[in-house]
Amino acid sequence: MAFFKELFRQNTSTLISLVLLTLLPLAGDSVLAWSLHENQTWLTQPTAWQMLLYFAVVAFTMTFALTHTTVVVLVTGFYFGWAGFPGMLLTYMAAAYAGYLIARSLDQGKLIGLLERFPKAHNVMHELRRDSWRLVLLTRLSPVLPFALITFILAVVGVPRWQFLTASVVGMLPRTLFFYWLGTKAQDVLLLIQDPDTGTMGKVLVAVLLAVSVFGLYYLFNQALKRTLAKGAEKAQINSD
Repeated sequence: MAFFKELFRQNTSTLISLVLLTLLPLAGDSVLAWSLHENQTWLTQPTAWQMLLYFAVVAFTMTFALTHTTVVVLVTGFYFGWAGFPGMLLTYMAAAYAGYLIARSLDQGKLIGLLERFPKAHNVMHELRRDSWRLVLLTRLSPVLPFALITFILAVVGVPRWQFLTASVVGMLPRTLFFYWLGTKAQDVLLLIQDPDTGTMGKVLVAVLLAVSVFGLYYLFNQALKRTLAKGAEKAQINSD
């Protein structure tokens, strides 16, 4: 209990940010869907500048959790087809990196500093950071973990930035490719967002990715805990000798 009181007292801004990152996309998706539906002609045959503006806007909305990444992927596939996929990847990387920098700036190492006062929690976190690439990959594979929220968490626990970026891109590719393809096949953007109709293949893909993510993360946490306990026992043994 003392840990959680201290956590909230010293990390109020961080915790408030986490709550906002969870709730904001619910409203942002609706606004994006309505705006695009009302202005469909603007993106029917977009110029290069219009495409750049679009990607800049969605990069901003993803960075600040104003929209879900899946919704942005569906919409981009719907309007731009496969010609827009490279732009979608670059936008995803830009949003991830911007979110990472903002989270580090807001937290400024306070969470890690707090964990240092709780050796076991700090040691487990240290062991997890040794497996940063797989940790990021497994969180990005999950179709249910919010993009901006996970970006924020991974940044404040100290995941190295280049491992964060590369693993983020690799981890998001399977579901992004599927939902982008779904967007290219849709007939109406509002219906697409309200009911993507993923079909049997989509449901199987989501289930597989979720299972790999859950069991993979469980394995990483379990291994990190085992290594922490083993090092603690070894240190205790040395001290007793």
